[in-house]
Amino acid sequence: MSTTAAPSQSVTTAPLPAEVRVAIVGSGFSGLGMAVGLLQDDERNFVILEQADDIGGTWRDNVYPGCACDVPSHMYSFSFAPNPDWSRSFATQPEIWAYQQRVVERFGLRPYVRTGAEVVDATWDGATQRWTVQTKRGTVVAQFLVAGTGPLCEPKYPDLPGLDTFEGTVFHSARWDHDHDLTGERIAVIGTGASAIQFVPRIQPQAKSLVLFQRTPPWVLPRPDRPITPIERFVFRRAPLAQKLARLGIYVGRESFVLSFNHVAKLRGLPRIIGLAHLRRQIPKDAELRAKLTPDYQVGCKRVLISNEYFPALNAPNADVNTSGIREVRPHSIVDNEGVEHEVDTIIHGTGFHVTDQPIADRLVGADGRRLAEHWSQGMEAYRGTTIAGFPNLFMLVGPNTGLGHNSIIYMIESQVGYVRDALRRARAEGIGALAPRQPVVDAENEEIQERLQGTVWNDGGCASWYLDKRGRNTTLWPDFTFLYRRRVASFDTESYETTPAVAAPPARPTARV
Repeated sequence: MSTTAAPSQSVTTAPLPAEVRVAIVGSGFSGLGMAVGLLQDDERNFVILEQADDIGGTWRDNVYPGCACDVPSHMYSFSFAPNPDWSRSFATQPEIWAYQQRVVERFGLRPYVRTGAEVVDATWDGATQRWTVQTKRGTVVAQFLVAGTGPLCEPKYPDLPGLDTFEGTVFHSARWDHDHDLTGERIAVIGTGASAIQFVPRIQPQAKSLVLFQRTPPWVLPRPDRPITPIERFVFRRAPLAQKLARLGIYVGRESFVLSFNHVAKLRGLPRIIGLAHLRRQIPKDAELRAKLTPDYQVGCKRVLISNEYFPALNAPNADVNTSGIREVRPHSIVDNEGVEHEVDTIIHGTGFHVTDQPIADRLVGADGRRLAEHWSQGMEAYRGTTIAGFPNLFMLVGPNTGLGHNSIIYMIESQVGYVRDALRRARAEGIGALAPRQPVVDAENEEIQERLQGTVWNDGGCASWYLDKRGRNTTLWPDFTFLYRRRVASFDTESYETTPAVAAPPARPTARV
């Protein structure tokens, strides 16, 4: 599968700056959006620390066959960088990654990126009011630290007895092995999340056999995907307002999903009817298979998936859906809980990511000398989903309770970036050296959010999803319309923070790019 863009050597050769005002961790949509925001504020003293060899984050790493977005293209892009040339209504991975590359070039971000600079530890020093950020390329000191790593960066692998004894090929969908030829192989796919929905139809035709080990069937709705015509693209290029209106229409349509996911129970029947009709239409004759693929929970409790190819692939003669669970893995097979042995050559994990236990939390040390993972041992929490008590001058993009089950996460990212920008402007103007939200404020907001989540399909829809942490708390999703979140973060509320006057002058603004 093509990955569209080649890594740029300019992002690997430049040394790390010794000190910056802002260090951004990650170069996916969050990191890029933050960087553009800084430049728009004439803030040039920053660096983007990227662990890989090029920018892109999730859309660089996930190159499995069929990888695409399930949010319409015009909404899955920055509002300040519209793309009139999307080829389809739902963009594929190569096209999204190419879009990110163009954003980097258009806004001149490349000189600020340092690749191969994985953050291994970041510690707050209250005496100097600085973060000491240790990376695999060296150390950089920053007044402010922005974590833009996101929740979909670290693959999650299942704990299966005997998996280490398997002598065939094993890989995760987020680390796809393109050197391994699946033609004629007996393939086992574990998991039925968004990735599996997309890659299973692509690999099923070339497999000798494919067995999908399913714990819980997802709700799968029709995918209204189509090519965007040359005439439409011409209009979008010549009349940007037309594209803005198209984006607005998509936004309003996606926002309306909240009505069925939230507290309006009477509206929950419609998506169920659509999902069941889609399943029956695509698998008209095999009632047993339809029963296996019919969820017993409400639509939206787990992430709603869209596909026109998934059900037909599982209905193919060489495919099988196993719902009994896995007892053990042997050197050349998988044994299910009914004792049936399935001979396989390759195991592909479609088991998602560490969402409620984000790895970055193990690498951040706060004012009390404890790591964020310790603070979050009873569950993630943040103020405005962005700042964390006890961790001064730290901002987290796509933090706790900012995820979405209905609309584009890029809208939320832009909302958060605006909040961070305002905080940085206030800090400079008012001589603030350190700021962190007050714990009572954090507690009050999180209690409110958890109360608002009660009764929604995300909490009470009858399933166990990755939206919920190990205690059953929903620390992932924003519980309402996205425009209400944007209103909440429209300006930085200094009164909710503990602030300390600057003990030293902030790092000066460079007169030229780094």
